[in-house]
Amino acid sequence: MSRKTKHFIVLTVHFEQEQDGRWTAECKELGTATFGDTLEEANQSVREAIVLHLNGLEEVGERERFFKENNITVYPDPVGDEFRIEAPNDPRIFSQPFVHPVLQDA
Repeated sequence: MSRKTKHFIVLTVHFEQEQDGRWTAECKELGTATFGDTLEEANQSVREAIVLHLNGLEEVGERERFFKENNITVYPDPVGDEFRIEAPNDPRIFSQPFVHPVLQDA
C-alpha cells in the first residue's frame, strides 16, 4: 500500500463584473465557471466548484491525465511567491491564484 503525501497546485481564477452588477468567476485551468451577486459570493462559489471538480477527477481516476493535458503543475512543497499567474489584459477583469492541496503517492 502506497503512502500519500500532501502536495499543492496553483490555479488561476478570473473575476469580472457584468453590466448588471453580478460577478462571474472562472478557473482558467479547469474551465469551471460560476457567478454571484457579489464578488464574495462569486469567489466562494468558484472555490466550491473547483473543489468539486478536483474531487470528481480523483474519484474517477482521471486527475493525473487531466493535470498533464492542462499543464497543471503539482508542487511538492507549499508554494510561496515564486509562481506567477497569467492575467488578461483587460481592466474589467482581475485574477488571483487559488492554491489547493492534493495528495500524491509517495
